[in-house]
Amino acid sequence: MHKSRGQSRRHGRRSHRHNPWFRQHGSKERNNTRVQQSPQGSSHSDDEAPSTSSSTAGSSSVPDLPGYYFDPEKKRYFRLLPGHNNCNPLTKESIRQKEMESKRLQLLEEEDKQGKKTARLGFNASSLLQKSKLGFLNVTSYCRLAHELRVSCMQRKKVQVQSSDPSALASDRFNLILADTNSDRLFTVNDVKVGGSKYGIINLRGLKTPTLRVHMHENLYFTNRKVNAVSWASLNHLDSHILLCLMGIAETPGCATLLPASLFVSSHPAGDRPGMLCSFRIPGAWSCAWSLNIQANNCFSTGLSRRVLVTSVVTGHRQSFGTSSDVLAQQFAVMIKLWDLRTTKCIRQYEGHVNEYAHLPLHVHEEEGIVVAVGQDCYTRIWSLHDAQLLRTIPSPHPTSKADIPSVAFSSRLGGFRGAPGLLMAIQQDLYCFSYS
Repeated sequence: MHKSRGQSRRHGRRSHRHNPWFRQHGSKERNNTRVQQSPQGSSHSDDEAPSTSSSTAGSSSVPDLPGYYFDPEKKRYFRLLPGHNNCNPLTKESIRQKEMESKRLQLLEEEDKQGKKTARLGFNASSLLQKSKLGFLNVTSYCRLAHELRVSCMQRKKVQVQSSDPSALASDRFNLILADTNSDRLFTVNDVKVGGSKYGIINLRGLKTPTLRVHMHENLYFTNRKVNAVSWASLNHLDSHILLCLMGIAETPGCATLLPASLFVSSHPAGDRPGMLCSFRIPGAWSCAWSLNIQANNCFSTGLSRRVLVTSVVTGHRQSFGTSSDVLAQQFAVMIKLWDLRTTKCIRQYEGHVNEYAHLPLHVHEEEGIVVAVGQDCYTRIWSLHDAQLLRTIPSPHPTSKADIPSVAFSSRLGGFRGAPGLLMAIQQDLYCFSYS
């Protein structure tokens, strides 16, 4: 492991399990991160982490003078200003930002070109089929590699979000999106200009090519508090509720709130009542997860500082499990398993993720065999769950900034049962779909 001069990178390890039916996936120290590129994907590393050294801006023959920056276009040195109190100062940060933006535009141009490079050299549709016919690939390996090929060739298309109040959609920025189990609904959290958050549900059933249109339900809810985490909850039936972790404000403590998903629909079907709506006082919750395990029925967990709190919605009973760090991501195991806690070494690393301090989720999709994460550098990366190979690096459609980190959702059937696999990306006021061709 090493650090580039421009971005600090650190790796995360698969965490130990502290309960037979509970999996912990992240912590504050690790912050869900993975290290820089693996040897197979080393060619991507140069693209993703431009150096901030002033010497990179000029040619190799130009000497690097401390405190000065050489501009190759103007062919002269400029003094680096130490602070930000001057008008348009030339600083290392501004040079780094310019280099990153140039690289992002270059990658976007490459994304739009046909004949994209695949993650594994020498693998394309014809070669995979040929190797399969010759017996070099079994059925499992062929299906996995064919899926990786489709992931590397996904094309970006903008999604039109329809609503009865289009003006509200034009002014609010996407902060978080989360697809339900069937991927026909998308829960969204938006930052409101006046402060606070607005959240609602988008119907994805119209998400079909060539016209990509989705509908935002009219009932939107507002809060003056920050939403730390969201999870779909199956209380009355599958994904019947939304679980929200809200940060405390002033004298109001933080809480976990359970809202019926039917509240966001403008008209309830006959006989469909909203159902349970309740709130639990849980200050400082960074993450949450709903249990589909029968041994923890109607329970949810919240990740706190150095512990996990499992709460029963019906009885209110709570169990606390200690951890070595703050829990920023978690998931319940569906089947009971035994774990050997004596193994302390890292089993597998998913390299390339960039994060220094932000609370960024990590998406594991066992059915598709991939891992998806958005870094603090605003790049979306997709790895193979099988061998940690970096399959795809997607630049943000908008200029990178700490306030504009994309939120993504991946599914094997976007839009419902007959939907196609793909990735949804929300950034600023825009929603994009990366679907299989």
